[in-house]
Amino acid sequence: MRMLNWITLAAMAAALAMTASAADVNGTWTAQVPGRDGQMREATYTFKVDGDKLTGTMSFPQGDQPIKDGKISGNNISFKVALEFNGNSIVLVFKGTVSGDQIKFTRSREGADQTQEFTAKRAS
Repeated sequence: MRMLNWITLAAMAAALAMTASAADVNGTWTAQVPGRDGQMREATYTFKVDGDKLTGTMSFPQGDQPIKDGKISGNNISFKVALEFNGNSIVLVFKGTVSGDQIKFTRSREGADQTQEFTAKRAS
């Protein structure tokens, strides 16, 4: 019985350590993001984490858009943003790796193979 208690305690400690090691992305992040014409544009991301769920907004000169399907697991985050340009709807897919006060992102358009990379930095 004693061995079972130690195993249970060790499993609980491991689960707690994994939860505690999840990256803290709560707050505001800014990035220079590649635009359609190749020029860089500033975007601001505001994130809120609740367990493994990531919510928030992406703000850029054309307005604010909510992020959807946001997830966080350890140092990895992912989410989608739906946009509309000239009557065409697209969904951007973001995948990022958090390292301190930076997130290295890969962005793609849903259904497309081409990706773009950029880095966001914590603003607050």
